[in-house]
Amino acid sequence: MTALVLRAARSTDAGKVGAILSEFIDTTPWMPRIHTRAEDIGFAANMIDRGWVTVAEADAQVAGFSAQADTELHALYVTEAARGKGIGAALLQAAMAQTDQLTLWTFQANTRAQTFYVRHGFAQKEQTDGARNDEGLPDIRFEWQRETA
Repeated sequence: MTALVLRAARSTDAGKVGAILSEFIDTTPWMPRIHTRAEDIGFAANMIDRGWVTVAEADAQVAGFSAQADTELHALYVTEAARGKGIGAALLQAAMAQTDQLTLWTFQANTRAQTFYVRHGFAQKEQTDGARNDEGLPDIRFEWQRETA
């Protein structure tokens, strides 16, 4: 992999960001598909329009993205082919550099994400039965707080 470039997403990235979301849904057996692929692109475009999205480019291709509004990390996804190469960590570290605390949700079934966030200093704060999310899947709220010297 050549140099990793993090940059603010542009409207022209909506298709790529939506495709990353769709790929995760399509390759994750426990994840229900509740939106069409076109709706995934529309959702990505909405997040980009709000100025929330940072994309990670590897070899001049969008390989992952994060979506952050203030202290809430709404999304962090990396393409299947690019996982395990530090792209998610780079996106998360960039998000952490922008604030003194972050909150995020991940599904209880996503044990890989849980391990990733704990490794980066996040602590589990709440578990739910999934009644409040669109997918209806049990989830976990994680928080990170910058340590003061």
